[in-house]
Amino acid sequence: MDTLPIFLKVRGTPCLVVGGGQVAARKVDLLLRAGAQLTVVAPELDDTLRTHWASGALEWIQGRFDPAQLEQALIVVAATNDPDVNNAVSQAAQQKQIPVNVVDQPHLCTFTVPSIVDRSPIMIAIGTGGTSPVLARLLRARLETLIPAAYGRLASLAGQFRSQVKTALGGTDTRRAFWEEVFQGRVAELIFAGKERQARKELDRMIETSTDSHYRRGEVYLVGAGPGDPDLLTFRALRLMQRADVVLYDRLVAPAIVDLVRRDAQRIFVGKEKSHHVVPQRDINRLLLELARQGNRVLRLKGGDPFIFGRGGEEIEDLVSHDIPFQVIPGITAAAGCASYAGIPLTHRDHAQACLFVTGHLKDGSVDLNWESLCQPEQTVVVYMGLTGLEIICREMINHGLTPETPAALIQQGTTVNQKVISGTLGTLAGKVAQVKVQAPTLLIVGSVVRLHDQLAWFVPEALLEEKSVLNEPGRGTNDGL
Repeated sequence: MDTLPIFLKVRGTPCLVVGGGQVAARKVDLLLRAGAQLTVVAPELDDTLRTHWASGALEWIQGRFDPAQLEQALIVVAATNDPDVNNAVSQAAQQKQIPVNVVDQPHLCTFTVPSIVDRSPIMIAIGTGGTSPVLARLLRARLETLIPAAYGRLASLAGQFRSQVKTALGGTDTRRAFWEEVFQGRVAELIFAGKERQARKELDRMIETSTDSHYRRGEVYLVGAGPGDPDLLTFRALRLMQRADVVLYDRLVAPAIVDLVRRDAQRIFVGKEKSHHVVPQRDINRLLLELARQGNRVLRLKGGDPFIFGRGGEEIEDLVSHDIPFQVIPGITAAAGCASYAGIPLTHRDHAQACLFVTGHLKDGSVDLNWESLCQPEQTVVVYMGLTGLEIICREMINHGLTPETPAALIQQGTTVNQKVISGTLGTLAGKVAQVKVQAPTLLIVGSVVRLHDQLAWFVPEALLEEKSVLNEPGRGTNDGL
């Protein structure tokens, strides 16, 4: 973060605005709505500000800015059309360590005023650090349509019942679960329907019938995080990521996705890679069970889809046998996501009428696949975790009937800014990959659909464009598919 978002109480506190025009009037209106004790410094006032002054809502110092006017001010806003005045206000305020905002001049500001969605007592602020006020306003307009005004009434109702809930339910986690049920259940729906009296009755009933044990039963969410791009998460995945008390995530989950988890949730890294498990699979299974038994909502965040080479089935077997509630939320599997971002259709009427998903190494670490089924005509083969055994896979597919000219591609970290596609054939791909630094996770695609990559590729990260530019300089070679 470049700036720290805060909500500042200014009610009854002296604040200063320098400027008497329309821009200043907008800042004055905002400060008055927040209850500030306001002083405006300006030679003249526009009609709006003069009306506020005439009504006694603000004090007017008729004249030019003087640093002495900053005494006692909590914050100061400069909104004049004179650069010298704005600069003087900024310097004087910073010397006195008073937060200052100079409208449309971010380099002179120590704070900026965000675009606001007002659902009092709920306030949503959108800031761009002064770099793009128009974008902030567009985002605010979008949020205005998504967040009904009734949310303010719901928040006010919750505030009135807060002490009663605290008395009835002792634990912090228990109370959080109670309020989540309120905000996502019948009470919220009654408020949205304008039936506040019925909402109060329902909230009273919930408090009377609630017990700590009612809200302490644990649950496990087995969530597919997709191939890496956070935009590919499902709505349901995002909702459960915000509910979880504890999160178990592995190496294949992109950091940008982990950052979307509720900030106060406990995070446990259980990263796994070939032949090295930070936490062995059996311990992960046991940990899910123990955490749920403690009453936690446990999020098991897995790259791709939990049930496609994600060991999701193994992880929930113990939950079933111990009667622990769980949900499985599918994710976009790596084959679909990476192939799409690489411009390689997995099926195509002119190339492939079938598609097989296989894993590049088995439980014992070997590469022992059903080669005959993989080496059939007019099909696409997608190999997960095939980087280590790439040379063996290519050789065995040739040995079992595919020609060395069969197109093949290795995709590194598909759908992310680090995506790289190395294309070739079964006869050349292993050699090409050996010449390039490749970082897991990777996905191998074999079949004539790979020929479409050059024509259909649409996602080219900026880093890759820069790399291609360097490789194409005079005196430098190039790598096909990069």
